[in-house]
Amino acid sequence: MSDLIAVAYDDLATAEQARDKLVQLQKEHVLELADVVVVERKQNGKIKLHQARNLAAGGALGGAAWGGLIGLIFFMPLLGMAVGGATGAAMGAASDAGIDDAFMRDLGDHLTPGGAALFVLVDKRNPDKAIPELAPLGGKIIQTSLSSDEEDHLRAAVKAARAPQPA
Repeated sequence: MSDLIAVAYDDLATAEQARDKLVQLQKEHVLELADVVVVERKQNGKIKLHQARNLAAGGALGGAAWGGLIGLIFFMPLLGMAVGGATGAAMGAASDAGIDDAFMRDLGDHLTPGGAALFVLVDKRNPDKAIPELAPLGGKIIQTSLSSDEEDHLRAAVKAARAPQPA
């Protein structure tokens, strides 16, 4: 089961920096992210979603692998990979997995102009390693799907990570 966490930031650059840190933590196998999106509220009030994942590319890679396997069975691996890759890319582009765009736009309407929010759908989490990386960036937790106890624990951990450490 995935958990949704949305954190508001004063500006787009800070939200993007937080997203980049999360992506790096995923590469280091600290977290498993199902989706991560930065929502920006421009000065004119318009909402822009900055999607981080390219589902079409992932679909193309998976489709090419399956197409190559099927092609080997029928002695036409290159044709199978090409057809499988194209089909996988089309399926990836057509699917909208992850956080609901309308939900993100609705919450984005409540951001101050020039502000941004980071929406994260986490499949597996290890907050002991992730929180210290993200806490220096600040932000305010605005929405979660965590239980009240888990949300309180998250807020306390962020507060503790942001507190000055004794020398």
